[in-house]
Amino acid sequence: MAEFTMSAAIDAPYDEAVARVREGLAAAGFGVLTEIDLTATLKAKLDVDVPPKVILGACRPQLAHEALGIDPRVAALLPCNVVVSADGAGALVEVMDPNVMPEFTGTAALSGVAADARQRLAGMLDGLRA
Repeated sequence: MAEFTMSAAIDAPYDEAVARVREGLAAAGFGVLTEIDLTATLKAKLDVDVPPKVILGACRPQLAHEALGIDPRVAALLPCNVVVSADGAGALVEVMDPNVMPEFTGTAALSGVAADARQRLAGMLDGLRA
């Protein structure tokens, strides 16, 4: 199976990692539109306990608008999901690789938008490792 995420392990407690991811996304020009606390949701709906995990729905409006202008079906892939999971004493951050958009849709014209988003998100992940 092809890789569809980019990731970074962070040597920081979960709550600190979530805060650092939010800061990193903002510095990369992304806002957080949605937040799903998977731990709380699974506990409430299924009464199961899972380690801390949150999905942040990140969006850079300029890139979303450009991508939607090229292929409106891209809306089904937005916002970009950024997952922060507790991982032992640290945390793991996973981001959907924007290169999935042109590959998945078959719309080569999305490559520029995907490359811009990928560069910004990869920079954010690199900043978390520092």
